[in-house]
Amino acid sequence: MVRIFFMFGAIFGALSVGAGAFASHALKEKLTEKAIAIFEVGARYQMYHALALLLVGLLLTRFEKPMPFLVTSGWAFILGVIIFSGSLYALSLTGIKWLGAITPLGGAAFIVGWSCLAIAAWAMK
Repeated sequence: MVRIFFMFGAIFGALSVGAGAFASHALKEKLTEKAIAIFEVGARYQMYHALALLLVGLLLTRFEKPMPFLVTSGWAFILGVIIFSGSLYALSLTGIKWLGAITPLGGAAFIVGWSCLAIAAWAMK
């Protein structure tokens, strides 16, 4: 699990930086300000949760057996990035409005991830 969460955290972090640069340079002339703002929210939340995944990976190194709530937290963050940020990227690039209806599912995954992280922190000795 540790390797998976570190890998996803690093990849999501790198892609977030790339997405932000892509939005400010390549998309500036092609999309509306609103679409760019939506894209940038996706990149920002992706970076937050890339860092959260690195934190989960680090915390998992403290225990001999994986803590179930930490593991759930990591997977929820991964799912959240894919659904939340992915739907915002797709919405801003395509203009397909129904993609915005998917975004809250990713937000819910983020909330589950943070809640599980809090429960795991409470259970730590």
